[in-house]
Parts: sequence; structure tokens; C-alpha cells
Amino acid sequence: MSETYRIALLPGDGIGPDVTAEAVRVLRALEEKIPGLKFETEEFSIGAGEFLKNGDPLPESIYAELPRFDATLLGAMGLPGVRWPDGKEMTPQVDLRERLGLYQGLRPTYLYHGDDSPLKGRKAGDIDFLLVRESTEGLFSTRLVSRDPGSDRATDTMLITRAGAERVIRAAFGLAMGRRKKLTLVDKANVLPSMAFFRQVFDEIAAEFPEVTTERVYVDAMALYLVQRPEAYDVMVTENMFGDILSDLAAALVGGMGMSPSADIGDTCAIFQPSHGSAPDIAGMGIANPVATILSAGMMLEWLGGELAKQGAAMIDAAVRKVFAGPGRTRDMGGSLTTGEMGDAVIAAL
Repeated sequence: MSETYRIALLPGDGIGPDVTAEAVRVLRALEEKIPGLKFETEEFSIGAGEFLKNGDPLPESIYAELPRFDATLLGAMGLPGVRWPDGKEMTPQVDLRERLGLYQGLRPTYLYHGDDSPLKGRKAGDIDFLLVRESTEGLFSTRLVSRDPGSDRATDTMLITRAGAERVIRAAFGLAMGRRKKLTLVDKANVLPSMAFFRQVFDEIAAEFPEVTTERVYVDAMALYLVQRPEAYDVMVTENMFGDILSDLAAALVGGMGMSPSADIGDTCAIFQPSHGSAPDIAGMGIANPVATILSAGMMLEWLGGELAKQGAAMIDAAVRKVFAGPGRTRDMGGSLTTGEMGDAVIAAL
């Protein structure tokens, strides 16, 4: 048996190249340990750094290349000092989600060791939930609309379409069926008409999945409940901006952004990346936590779906669990391991 996958690498800005390199090292280690599993990788430059070099953060020539690959592994994008004339940062990762129709933003949160959580009394596995973020519309829908610099006001529009809501909600129900069969809708239906519509679509689709227990929680209450009782949740589905905010809160519960992988999945393609930013203040210093990127590579293997790829995904998960059962941590989590040393630890545990 053999499986060969073509993977596009988009290391990006700041610590993106640092953490991407460790994820690729893990993939190479899997090639050695799983006979028949092979990865053909090609690296492309997009992001704020690419803009500074060539005037375009997402060259059309590179965008056209991505569909040729089986999946894409992305590092981190954007630099605070590199902005468009209207003041917004460059976010080619968001452009890719929208242009490729990557509507399922998956943000898994898992606690590997109780000492890594700021919440008292939690042990490994007590926090284990999946946030499903709609990633193509919502409050991001008018982000590219130009604002009149002479105007005394600015507006953003929260767009919820039936097609957009149906596809992400149905995907979330499917994911819940494969986990603990519980799905929570996170919205603001008591105030916003767009969210009332989102809830209406959720209720309609819920009838198709009688095996799944459902509940509905307002987003402000969910921010409270995730701190008070995160163990109560399994799969959650929400709008783009709400998901953006809650996924950062979720990361804080299990050790920080360096422990927060993600996937952006469409009907035919997917991009995998850590949830954290580019952290340019520590770029190249060898102290960034690569675990979120390594776990994102594991999500990529699971999505690719082949028997050997799934075996590799399971090995990455088991290795990270083994590493975090011990004392080794990077600096963001109170330890002293370098980026490379954490990569070494995961590879040794495969």
C-alpha cells in the first residue's frame, strides 16, 4: 500500500516559517515510520512579507497553483506595521477562505495536562470541544468595502445567507454525529435579525438529526460558560466573528494560542494552520510553540482520508499527548524548550 500527497506550504510571516518547518519535520518523520506514506511539498510566498517584496500579498499566480495540491499547510500571515491605506492589516488567509469557499472553520480545543489550564481542578481530557466557525460571510462580509475617508461614520454588515448557514450547520451536525452527539448553536438571536435567521435555519436542520442533542446559547453567555464549565460542550457552531473571538478564549483554557490548531475546509479543498498570529516580536528567535501547527498537520492528514494518512494523524495525536504528559514546555507555557526542541520531542514520541 502506498499514499503520496502533494502539500502546498505557505509559511507566511513572523513565526510562520519557524513553526511550519517543525510541522514539516514531523511529516518527514512519519514518512520514515509509515512505509508507503509520502509527501511532496512545494513552498510558496504569500503574506505581508510578499507584499513588501512584490506589491501583492496573494499573487494570482500562486493562488492559481493551490488547486493542484491535495492540501495546504499555512504558517501565519500578516505584520502589524504592513497595512492597506485604509488601516487594515493584510490578511491573505481570509482572502483564501472566501475565494476557495472554505466555509468550515474548525477549531478543536483539547486539554493535554491539567497544569496547562488556568482553570482549577481540570485534568487531561476534561476540556475537549470543537468550535465550528462559518468562515465566508457573517460580520466579515463587507470587510473589503472601501470607506469614505471624509465620512464621520463607518459600518459593517453581518451577512447570513440561507445557503451559507445551511452548509455550515449541516457540516456541524455531521461532526457532532462523529463525536458525542451534542451540538450547541452560539448566536445573538435575541438582538440581531441576522442571528434570528441563523437560528431558524439551525432549528430546521436539527429536525434531520434526531440523534443529536441540541441547545442554543447567546454568544455573551457562551463566553461565560466556557470559563465556568467548558467540559459541558462538545461541538459548537457559530457566525464568523463570534467564532473568531471564542476560539481565542478557548485556546486560553488549554495553554494558549500555541496549542490551538485549525482547519478551513470547503467541499473540495482545505487549508490547515495554527490559530495564532505571526508574532513578529519573536520571529526567528527559536522560541515559538510549534504544537498548534503540528496538530494542524495532523488534522490535514485526517482530512486527506487515506488509511496511511489517518494512521499518521493518530500518531501525531498520540505523540503530543505523550509529550504533554511530561514536563517539557515552550516558553509561552512556562517552560524552556526551543521551537526545535519541542519538534524533537514530538518526533521522538511518534
